[in-house]
Amino acid sequence: MRGIRNLQGMVGVVTGGASGLGQATIRRLVKHGAQAVIMDLPHSSGEALAKELGASCAFTPTDVTSEADVQRALTLAREKFGRVDIAVNCAGIAVASKTYNFKNSQAHSLEAFQKVIQVNLIGTFNVIRLAAGEMAKNEPDEDGHRGVIINTASVAAFEGQVGQIAYSASKGGIVGMTLPAARDLAPMGIRVVTIAPGLFETPLLLGLPEKVRSFLARQVPFPNRLGDPAEYAHLVQTIVENPLLNGEVIRLDGGIRMQP
Repeated sequence: MRGIRNLQGMVGVVTGGASGLGQATIRRLVKHGAQAVIMDLPHSSGEALAKELGASCAFTPTDVTSEADVQRALTLAREKFGRVDIAVNCAGIAVASKTYNFKNSQAHSLEAFQKVIQVNLIGTFNVIRLAAGEMAKNEPDEDGHRGVIINTASVAAFEGQVGQIAYSASKGGIVGMTLPAARDLAPMGIRVVTIAPGLFETPLLLGLPEKVRSFLARQVPFPNRLGDPAEYAHLVQTIVENPLLNGEVIRLDGGIRMQP
């Protein structure tokens, strides 16, 4: 079928690749014949994961807000595996704080807000812009396709809850970047798609008490459970393989609409 692509032989880089959604994505890429570079912080389990997955995988310590770190990872992918076809942005952080807490007369920390924006939004943009430069070096396929960039937003971009103003702002920014980035990069045959996950079994949620996790799972209409990171990774594969998916934000949330 025209245009349908295959992971076999592709090369991907994944930020936040040592855990959660990023790790599931790395595992799926390698399982289906791709080679991958794990981009994560120095103290992460990225090196151990790369050793486990063998010659098809490499790890490089990466701060997504650093131009030098991100470029180093992209250069490693090209030098070790020959090219960069896929970039997946999974790195992210969160803080819980109200805009203003009237009980203790305390405003949201400006430093904390800036940190979340810096990592989640600016870090994602940093990877998009530099990955595009690497993908532009690829020979296009018969469709003119050179690469695909997949970002991670959140349902919080649309239904931000109490105390999520920094996180929601950062994820809303990623949603807002998706279409203009896709339009900017279209002449070079590079697609941009964003996934907006709902509630997933990631380290962030697994750190909560079981009672809280069960309550959250019951809020998902169907299936009535938390998402499995493998389901996120499966959608990444679908996006890579279907060339008509471009400039879109896809909710992966079991139909949940978050309450305040």
